[in-house]
Amino acid sequence: MTDALPTTHPLADGRTAGSRLVRALRGERPETLPVWFMRQAGRSLPEYRELRVGTAMLDACLDPALASEITLQPVRRHGVDAGIFFSDIVVPIKLAGVDVEIVPGRGPVLGSPVRTAADVDALGRLEPEALAPISEAVARTVAELGSTPLIGFAGAPFTLAAYLVEGGPSKDHIRARTMMHADPETWSRLLDWAADVSGAFLRAQVLAGASAAQLFDSWVGSLSRADYVERVAPHSATALSHVADLGVPRIHFGVGSGEVLADMATVGGHADAVDAVGVDWRLPLDEAVQRVGTGVTVQGNIDPAMLAAPWAVLEAHVRAVVRRGGVARAHVVNLGHGVPPETDPTVLTRVVELVHSLGDGTAVSDSVDSAGGTGSAAA
Repeated sequence: MTDALPTTHPLADGRTAGSRLVRALRGERPETLPVWFMRQAGRSLPEYRELRVGTAMLDACLDPALASEITLQPVRRHGVDAGIFFSDIVVPIKLAGVDVEIVPGRGPVLGSPVRTAADVDALGRLEPEALAPISEAVARTVAELGSTPLIGFAGAPFTLAAYLVEGGPSKDHIRARTMMHADPETWSRLLDWAADVSGAFLRAQVLAGASAAQLFDSWVGSLSRADYVERVAPHSATALSHVADLGVPRIHFGVGSGEVLADMATVGGHADAVDAVGVDWRLPLDEAVQRVGTGVTVQGNIDPAMLAAPWAVLEAHVRAVVRRGGVARAHVVNLGHGVPPETDPTVLTRVVELVHSLGDGTAVSDSVDSAGGTGSAAA
């Protein structure tokens, strides 16, 4: 925490400074493990579906009252240790003037892809006043959350650039990776732009009251380690630097990130840029700790597919995840990605109750493996 935060900020006035989440992100191991879920606010909740009827996704994100209520719904229902701000990674690029919409069943689609130097030159600036709906939504949410921290988030520069270049979702991001090598100068300028937009989006959330910030790199798994370190990580560091002076804990998460996990933990050499690294479901947490060391907290990594398994199987898996996470300096329990929309909400509530029953996570018995929680189940 620094003097750069408003005195009314939940970290500055003490509301969230002692919360399980903040303590764990700062390297302590609270007596009870903190747990929250990526995409906990959204399609798995019937109250969310009812609220969203007739409202497009991006319109919901930019309606402060609606975005706040959606953020609060899973905190009320599940008793999780943090809210995650309801938004979308393309919101800041839309606010900067990019023609983008979220097409149901497909995802973000751009009116015109960004593929040339001229296209990059034509990108607009994200003006501070455009972020007013975000700041208002966060402030509304924080006022309701009390001592429960809110996590702000933004898409990492590579993931934003991948959408911009591809024009929409892609399985392999060939066009983006081609631009990275065929026109490295234009690529670098595009990621500079994305980093500043993403960083401004994060900063607005933190200044309005978010107690932590997560940078989310959905597509980092498509990169080689060399490409990540040389052509992506410096821009992620720039995005995170936008909140460095505010002193809030920072989480770095990527999907399919096992090969670059250590680099994500240091953002390519900036050892103090990240407080926690999120781990997807593919890599057991004890192996993740071997890669990133004990200088950062780990977050994860329940396999989202397990949420639809019989409870005995899911319980054993959660216990195994917690046991493996016990070797880290601290552990924030989460999924290895987001909540699938078909998830039964009561299952998430049971997982929260289970995690909270396991104390600080360091004394979970290996005997759970014989009940179905095998070593591979935790991976």
